[in-house]
Amino acid sequence: MNTLDTSMSLAPLLERAGTRHATRAQATERERRDARMADAQRIADTFSGGGPLDLMLAFQGWAVDARQRQILFLDALRKRGDDFFEHEAAGAPPVLIYDYELMLDGATLQRPCNYILLRILAPEGVEIDDSKRPFVIIDPRAGHGAGIGGFKPDSQVGVALKSGQPVYFVAFRPEPEPGQTIAAVTDAEAAFVRLVRERHPDSPKPVVIGNCQGGWAAAILAATHPELTGPIVLSGAPMAYWSGTVGQDPMRYGGGLGGGVLPALLLSDLGGGRFDGAHLVQNFEGLSPGNTQFRKYFDLYQNIDTGEKRFLDFERWWGGLHLMDGEEMRWIVENLFVGNRLAAGNAELEPGRPIDLRAIRAPIIVFASRGDNITPPPQALNWIVDTYTDESEIEIRGQRIVYTVHEEVGHLGIFVSSSIATREHTEIASILGTIEALPPGLYELIIEDVVGEGDGKRFSVSFARRTVADIAALDDDRSDERAFAAVARASEGLAELYESTARPLVQAMVTEPVAAAGRAMHPLRSQRSALSSKNPWLAWLPEAAEQVRTERKPVDASNPFLLAERAWADAVEAGFDRLRDAKEASLETAFFLGWANPLAAWYAAPRVRERTRVPVEALAGLPEVRAALERIGTGGFPEALVRMLVLMAATRESGVRRSRLERSFTLLTTHEPFASMDTGARARLIHEQSLIVRFAPDRAFESLPSLVTTKRDRKRALADVAWVIGEEAEMEASTRGRLAELEALLRQ
Repeated sequence: MNTLDTSMSLAPLLERAGTRHATRAQATERERRDARMADAQRIADTFSGGGPLDLMLAFQGWAVDARQRQILFLDALRKRGDDFFEHEAAGAPPVLIYDYELMLDGATLQRPCNYILLRILAPEGVEIDDSKRPFVIIDPRAGHGAGIGGFKPDSQVGVALKSGQPVYFVAFRPEPEPGQTIAAVTDAEAAFVRLVRERHPDSPKPVVIGNCQGGWAAAILAATHPELTGPIVLSGAPMAYWSGTVGQDPMRYGGGLGGGVLPALLLSDLGGGRFDGAHLVQNFEGLSPGNTQFRKYFDLYQNIDTGEKRFLDFERWWGGLHLMDGEEMRWIVENLFVGNRLAAGNAELEPGRPIDLRAIRAPIIVFASRGDNITPPPQALNWIVDTYTDESEIEIRGQRIVYTVHEEVGHLGIFVSSSIATREHTEIASILGTIEALPPGLYELIIEDVVGEGDGKRFSVSFARRTVADIAALDDDRSDERAFAAVARASEGLAELYESTARPLVQAMVTEPVAAAGRAMHPLRSQRSALSSKNPWLAWLPEAAEQVRTERKPVDASNPFLLAERAWADAVEAGFDRLRDAKEASLETAFFLGWANPLAAWYAAPRVRERTRVPVEALAGLPEVRAALERIGTGGFPEALVRMLVLMAATRESGVRRSRLERSFTLLTTHEPFASMDTGARARLIHEQSLIVRFAPDRAFESLPSLVTTKRDRKRALADVAWVIGEEAEMEASTRGRLAELEALLRQ
């Protein structure tokens, strides 16, 4: 299977982009029109409900309320500015709501870095069982500070603590260590996981959860240290940066329109060798200007009596701007943002240390969302298409990859939404202990239908078999990706030109005071500085705000002028979004005009990297398959029982329900002879029997009597299989048929 179309046609791309932009604009405009009509009707009804005197009194009440809210709003912004400076003075600690203790400081390692390992202390009333599988959560380092994974009670940390799991948190300090590299960070994360394993010798290998940037960091860790981790969870993690839907995902065009790696190099040099994360945060804000530049402030203004704390808590994290070493940023841009080498299998952690995602041995869970405009599903999932020939190779390598796609939650909602914590994170956590009992393969995690209520509420969870083609279908068409190969080549040329001409001069001109002054003048910092107690023009504000609080009389929510105010805000936000949509459409058109033409296709050819792939028909000849087939008649009760379970699993078209998976896991971990096996031996047994069933299903079935030769063992094996698959009423017809065949075979 080719990962990248070798042809590139400009007209279809522009047509598809124009059609999708127009469709999105029409759908959005319909929603806005309906909202405007509803607002207009509500305001008209309210205005018609009273006479002139009533309207005058309503206006008077609204005017007083608006003036009070203005002062309190300004005071909230002043507090945000003060929080910003206080947070920086304190060393920008993680914004976790939980107490924690430092376990290991990356600055003390042989290859120092600014990462730290924290142990989350259980809140009052929560009991931690140290024998349970530990959770290690890697927070995203993408310009902001650390702590988003434990920012609220309904978070990944909260879900893990609630289930009694030991929780560790990988955070980072605001400034990198001198000469810090991505390789040093990966080695530090490996040291963190080793320490966690040493502290919990009787528990299974730790689960590693990577959020956004922390996701590809977790994948690199698992690929370069496959012996260390248990299951890894990639939440909203961009892994295939060239992927995305034409007319919908604009962030990926930035490299081609901005000069590839050149802006990162220049900004790092202007920062004295350090890249300012504020630039990344500003890019994120540009994706939704209606919200980041207007709506969040208007919502604070309208709900100043109840929304101030929530606003300040979020802004403490959002405004905790961190730095990265210039070489770190260069590695990220060249290997991920522009080069896309990780998904293509060409990335090196450092010279001589290749990163092959196929080397990951731990189960992988990928959480993506269609509402995520920073990491859309194709970017989160297309690495699977690029890495494996098809789902057969996933099975042959003994890998288990499970993905789930939410329909609407945004990027940050993946980490901090209470609804996501209640549903997706809770259910993912609940199956992490049993996922290793799944036969190798590619699955979609299906979460639906609430069962029970209150604290006893559970969702119906099942695992549906999927193919690599199912993943590819989540993207519209990958023919546009060849344009990004041209950008990658141009990026390398621009970097070489800059390094051989202007870079030495820029580096010589920038001293540390100059770099610090440049960072201080960044808009995200200067706006906080201007609206803080450092500004003498705001000296009157604290006292005025305190007086307003003592006199505060919020206007009634049905006040017609308050309703009109909200309608005005909706119109302003819509205007911002229209400008954004027009900008995105023009940038996308400019990108394809520049990089999706015959000349660009010729220029891209040297950078169109294809992973070496094993043809599907040749997979049966791989050494691990031949070795398994040679042992088809070798073994005893354990081999027979696992093979029978795999044969039964292959009959289910609707997938594997969680209840069956839990029973299978219980059988394979607590019943002898499996209880005496270590995790590795059990995984090898399941892998071998899965290969046998996959490539020789008839012989696998017919040879079962040679593995269980006594009536006692045969009866026991059939009873165990029947217990795992559950009640006959829950079975599909194919499952009942296969069970009857097994009974007939083993009761002869």
